[in-house]
Amino acid sequence: MVHGVPDVAESTTVPSRRQVDAVLFDFHGTLAQVEEPVAWVTAAAAACGTELDRGRATILADRLVTAGRAGGPLPRRVPIHLAEHWADRDFYEHSHRAAYTGLAETVSTDIEGLAGALYSRLLGAEGWLPYADTEPTLRTLHDAGIKVAVVSNIGFDIRPHFAAWGLAELVDAYALSYEIGRAKPDPAIFLRACGMLGVDPERTLMVGDTPADAGAVQAGCAALVLPAAEPGRPNGLGASLALAGCGTA
Repeated sequence: MVHGVPDVAESTTVPSRRQVDAVLFDFHGTLAQVEEPVAWVTAAAAACGTELDRGRATILADRLVTAGRAGGPLPRRVPIHLAEHWADRDFYEHSHRAAYTGLAETVSTDIEGLAGALYSRLLGAEGWLPYADTEPTLRTLHDAGIKVAVVSNIGFDIRPHFAAWGLAELVDAYALSYEIGRAKPDPAIFLRACGMLGVDPERTLMVGDTPADAGAVQAGCAALVLPAAEPGRPNGLGASLALAGCGTA
């Protein structure tokens, strides 16, 4: 679904779609996906000194995802003692950690320190998988001289993830909600990203996977909303290249 990009008419007298000088990308669900839940729980338990069999890990993973996992579906309910941290999770590092470790602690396990270990998986690149389209898309834009920023509602620094994946040189700026104090769909976070890149919002494309990403239209950007895909699979990022005038991946 494309927002803010006019269709190109067949007549040669009609201007082509607007020029794109920069592309803004959402992080989770667009450039990368959290690891598969059973692998997440198994690795976290191992960090606590506990080896889980597949059956037990699957049961725990189902319960923990239901309780509320960063990068997963929203929790069915947020306990009252976590409500403030939940509301502030994308603005403060301590609230992000407290919210998600607190939700994990609502699931009964006999593994000491599991909630903290589960959260730690988020903070390292090993807990995420870039989509198959991510590297070729970012590299094509970089090679074409089109600037790139990552715009994310998130409570921790993701720059080390891109460095670990060998993608740091392909990203020019990061507009992260916990650093900026604004979160999507607030137009301010998109405008800040454009300011970081030194580009006009009218010549900028935002690519994401949720309606919040389409909030970029209110900042004057075009927006492309793609469906999220399973970890490691192609998710259609190549469509951004066509809109940016780079052909396809």
